[in-house]
Amino acid sequence: MDAPLADDGGLMLAWAGGDAAAFAELYARHKGPLYRFLLKTVKDRAIADELFQETWSRVIAARQRYRVEAKFSTWLLQIAHNLAIDSFRKQRPQAGAEEAEAVFANQAAPEREQPEHALSDFELRRRMQRAIESLPDEQRTAFVLRMENELSLEDIAAVTGVGRETAKSRLRYAMARIRELVAE
Repeated sequence: MDAPLADDGGLMLAWAGGDAAAFAELYARHKGPLYRFLLKTVKDRAIADELFQETWSRVIAARQRYRVEAKFSTWLLQIAHNLAIDSFRKQRPQAGAEEAEAVFANQAAPEREQPEHALSDFELRRRMQRAIESLPDEQRTAFVLRMENELSLEDIAAVTGVGRETAKSRLRYAMARIRELVAE
């Protein structure tokens, strides 16, 4: 594959031009992060599977119209986020984020290195999971996008369709609420 096609935007444009290998590379790069985002957002494997397939269907349908204006991953997650919102409107399931708690827990309590803290580590993870699940949908989404997908505030704002300051506020409230609940 040529060097200019190494970036996601170039791959998408190459695929729109008929290069099937470019789509295979895009899919390989983004299937894991996309699926984890959907699963953590809707917290139901069957719904996440449907939304995963629908997201890729939308990508396929839009390939001729695609323009390199934002990062491909941001565009892809925005499609997935919009589909998840539609799903929430239809079914209103409870969403969560199991893996993001591990990243946050590792930053929260470095003194847990000793064996006598093993049970408290487990309890901390349970509290973290419950705290994430208790967040309002908008805050939970911002938290998952930041912790799991490592998106910037600008990218979180683009994915969720809000301004940068709103995304920043949602993330700040989510972090404060999680710290509060985990500390209890």
